[in-house]
Amino acid sequence: MNTCITKYNCITNIGRNIEEVYKNALIGNVDKIVLDDGIIPHKNLCVGKVSDNNIQIKNPNYNLKCNRLLAECLTPIRDYINGLKQQNKKIGIVTATTNSGVEEFEKSQTPIHSEIGNPAMFLKEYLDITGYSASISTACTSGIKAFSIARNLIQSKLCDAVIVAGVDTLAKVPLYGFSSLEVLSDKHTNPLSRNRSGINIGEGAAVFVVEQEGDIEILGLGETTDTYHSTTPDPEAEQAIKAIELALQDAELQPENIDYINLHGTGTISNDLTEVKAVYHIFKDKTFCSSTKPLTGHCLGAAASIETALCCALIEKGGFYPHIYDGKYDETLPKINISNPSKETNICMNNAFGFGGTNAIMILGRGK
Repeated sequence: MNTCITKYNCITNIGRNIEEVYKNALIGNVDKIVLDDGIIPHKNLCVGKVSDNNIQIKNPNYNLKCNRLLAECLTPIRDYINGLKQQNKKIGIVTATTNSGVEEFEKSQTPIHSEIGNPAMFLKEYLDITGYSASISTACTSGIKAFSIARNLIQSKLCDAVIVAGVDTLAKVPLYGFSSLEVLSDKHTNPLSRNRSGINIGEGAAVFVVEQEGDIEILGLGETTDTYHSTTPDPEAEQAIKAIELALQDAELQPENIDYINLHGTGTISNDLTEVKAVYHIFKDKTFCSSTKPLTGHCLGAAASIETALCCALIEKGGFYPHIYDGKYDETLPKINISNPSKETNICMNNAFGFGGTNAIMILGRGK
């Protein structure tokens, strides 16, 4: 049974909709990664900021920036969702996040604001959907794992359609945590460079409608866990490699069938080492890869969701996203292909590797 993405949209620092995000990603627009000295006192950080909107959410339990972004992101596809409701389709909801409303909770002290399930509960009320709902939080892999749940719901016929969403907004709690790990950068992130200096955190949202038939098919998923360290990926990349292999097996594809790999590409020493080792092990230098985090920042629980939307746009519209760095490749890493997109993008692989050793890979292609 197929599982496909029929509608999608996203909001990031480089655009208020998928068309703007896609256009700015194609040209490598890094102008919206800005220096901020107001989040952590006496510390400059480069971040990807998204301005809040004027959407009013009447229920105070859900009047959070993350939910306002979701509501805005839903605007161009809400009529489609209403059409599914009118057809009496069984509709589920799966959201991915790490922060939800933890920033607002600092002031409100309202516990529901900080609950991981808050965005899912909001969407149920906002869209008046009574079916299955869940929220997943597995650090940076959350966005892909949300699709894994959605596919299970579709294939088990528990749902006819699933609204998959990923959202995170800038918050002091995770930023202080990353600061304590000394991986935040006051310069633009520089993945795979010998001069890299760390992560830029971003914020944003992406929303998808997943059904059995559609233009973009979820061809394969691979999920593994390192059990190596709480915050550092396994430098041998054993389980990262296995996750890629599982996704390829699930899709019934060979490495040469993949046209483009969207790297997790955070620009830290440990992530670059693990990811490049895994990619090179399977693809050598044959498949074009790039990281889009120099454009959007690392959007944490929403990262893989936003990058999935970027992959969908490539499949639908064509082109390629450049790998943006200073051109000084870290020669201690195996040399993967980040400079030579040699063919049209029909099949994308999206990588996500997160804290706790969680690894998730998703392969997308044109629907049959």
